[in-house]
Amino acid sequence: MSPKTETMVGIGGAAESTDMVLNIGPQHPSTHGVLRLRLVLDGERIQQAEPVIGYMHRGAEKLFEARDYRQIVMLANRHDWLSAFSNELGVVLAVERMLGMEVPERAVWTRTLLAELNRVLNHLMFLGSYPLELGGITPVFHAFREREELQNVMEEVSGGRMHYMFNRVGGLKEDLPLGWTSRARAAVASVRSRMDVYDRLVLGNEIFRGRTRNVGVLTPEAVHAYGVSGPIGRASGVDFDLRRDEPYLAYGELQDVLKVVTRQEGDCLARFECLLEQTHVALDLADACLDRIADLPPGPINQRLPKVLKAPEGHTYAWTENPLGINGYYLVSKGEKTPYRLKLRSASYNNIQALTELLPGTLVADMVAILGSLFFVVGDIDK
Repeated sequence: MSPKTETMVGIGGAAESTDMVLNIGPQHPSTHGVLRLRLVLDGERIQQAEPVIGYMHRGAEKLFEARDYRQIVMLANRHDWLSAFSNELGVVLAVERMLGMEVPERAVWTRTLLAELNRVLNHLMFLGSYPLELGGITPVFHAFREREELQNVMEEVSGGRMHYMFNRVGGLKEDLPLGWTSRARAAVASVRSRMDVYDRLVLGNEIFRGRTRNVGVLTPEAVHAYGVSGPIGRASGVDFDLRRDEPYLAYGELQDVLKVVTRQEGDCLARFECLLEQTHVALDLADACLDRIADLPPGPINQRLPKVLKAPEGHTYAWTENPLGINGYYLVSKGEKTPYRLKLRSASYNNIQALTELLPGTLVADMVAILGSLFFVVGDIDK
């Protein structure tokens, strides 16, 4: 038998007994942005997979060091553009912890409400786009209809459709508009009434189930090894959710509503099911927050801050359960008005590393199904 040689090609085939190295991306339409996958193939089967990142690197962590504590909210807002409110939240929680600052109760509950609405917006995008990658176009139209209803109320309260810039150190930018809670409650009810579309159109589709069941199985050991979190980790049976296990904001008072969704199979189908059921839970949490806000007496929504805000010397770590997984900020201060260091631990960065475990041994035809089931945002990888 002749020895194997390695040939680097872009597309097409190679001679028998040759391992083909295939580059998927960074412009491939199924890669959610500028992600490159370097695959080593033996025929139609993947032998090795290497995610190559950095094509979208914007140096946000370095820019944090040149912005004051009000300005860094804008930079943090953008790395996962589908989870903008949650990104802002992690930063202000870290700064407030450094300052030892208590946030008004009205701000705590409003933050929790908006974080859950943002979670639903994030999940709806993937609930629509994932079937699209597997050939089903209809669900994405439903997803965008539902997203528009929620985006309307988020835009009304903050002024932004994607980058809300509504969190502030000490609370929120301003109080809720008059009558906004009623409109938000109506939007939540409207979205909930149509969520069965995904059960019927997607989960009830034989082709979708055939493309996702027992495909891309991620073991609990790999979840722990790579630091995978969020619905991806919970779909492999790793029962961990910061909202329950280390409550922040108002989640400690919502334990009777909060249900941590898990599956044991760890395949593409389980990841989609976790995402779908978690969307239902987020809608329930939003309703519970609206009920509590209605019972709160009028009060401040933020704290008055000095003109120049300086965090005391020291360091802290604040982490939150973002829609796609654990998002953490390690803040180091030298007592100046800008951070000395602000390190971001993003969910997508860790989750995408699991591709080196998931793809080897699978067929090229299943690559897109596995890749899409990790529900990542490239901006969240290239910080």
